[in-house]
Amino acid sequence: MKDRTIDYMLRTTWLAVQKMYNEEAAKFETTMATGFTLLSIDPEEGTPSTALGPKMGMEATSLSRTLKSMEEKGLIERKPNPEDGRGVIIHLTDFGLEKRVYSREKVLTFNEAIRKNISEEKLKHFYEVSDLINEMISNKKIYNQKD
Repeated sequence: MKDRTIDYMLRTTWLAVQKMYNEEAAKFETTMATGFTLLSIDPEEGTPSTALGPKMGMEATSLSRTLKSMEEKGLIERKPNPEDGRGVIIHLTDFGLEKRVYSREKVLTFNEAIRKNISEEKLKHFYEVSDLINEMISNKKIYNQKD
């Protein structure tokens, strides 16, 4: 689509961000998905595997592949949930904690670069618009789901 529609701008911007993070992560033989997962796991308590997908906005199958890869690389370990024997808590290993620090630094560098180039007022509007779009989608205010 040639027009700069809202969804076009969201999609192309996100693809550019994703490409940037993946290029940076590739220097350390990892991916953006791994970095995002590292940042989504509580570094002290771990995170229940069932809570991780919704927290990250990922489908279970994609998350499952990412977690398997992370476990093979020694970034995470799965431990039984002491409150629910059927559940699993994902914990970061020492290596995972080390890589989490690196991922956090990259995200903060990106955010700082953007903040240096965009006024606080524009950023505030960006967050307001993003929140409104997410709210409209989650409350099914765009397409009538009864059709």
